[in-house]
Amino acid sequence: MSHILTVSGLKAAIGDTPILRGIDLVVPPGEIHAVMGPNGSGKSTLSYVLAGRADYEVTGGSATYGEADLLEMEPEARAAAGIFLAFQAPVELPGVNNANFLRTALNAQRRARGQDEIDAVAFLKLAREAGKRLSMPDDMLKRAVNVGFSGGEKKRNEVLQMALLKPSLAILDETDSGLDVDALRIVAEGVRALRAPDFSALVITHHQRLLEILVPDRVHVMSKGRIIRSGDAQLAREIEREGYSALIQEAA
Repeated sequence: MSHILTVSGLKAAIGDTPILRGIDLVVPPGEIHAVMGPNGSGKSTLSYVLAGRADYEVTGGSATYGEADLLEMEPEARAAAGIFLAFQAPVELPGVNNANFLRTALNAQRRARGQDEIDAVAFLKLAREAGKRLSMPDDMLKRAVNVGFSGGEKKRNEVLQMALLKPSLAILDETDSGLDVDALRIVAEGVRALRAPDFSALVITHHQRLLEILVPDRVHVMSKGRIIRSGDAQLAREIEREGYSALIQEAA
């Protein structure tokens, strides 16, 4: 597999409003790519379209996941194939036990891949070990999914899901949003710990501090539904110093 994700000329709209206006993006296996840009530039829309959210209509271009036509896959098929979306604002699921939710998701993925399901005892051992690396107390597994969780706990719970599901491509939609310094560090280190030849990530963020920990292989800047510039981690530092205005003017 030469690339885990290849996006070419991707256009998408919600209703009659075009948002993505021709995205070109390539993510090789084992690389972490960051997507930055001002509010309203289409970053979250890109993540939703790649994950298969139904209310966004693809109006042009293509996206392939490995050798598969990503846009022809149902959302659950994308998840089973190894695509994971971490939400900016994870939803609460009252009455749904966190451990049961995580084990159900893991076993659904394992069934789709023809693997044996994992029993409750083995799962709890696995989840507690992964949670410990994210500074998560064991009682978070006993609580309802995200109910009463702080912002940092919700985001750590998302990273715990990633650690258990082991996606090939993780898409993080501003996972650092609303985190204090300590929680941001824990989340960033949790994602960085997943780095492997068979793990890639597309990280949507506004924060240089997150990228200082993750050290992305590439940084892409979006504006008005297009990627207007790509570079190495130094590009994020340039944005931190000077903002987006000069880049947007250059691309105009």
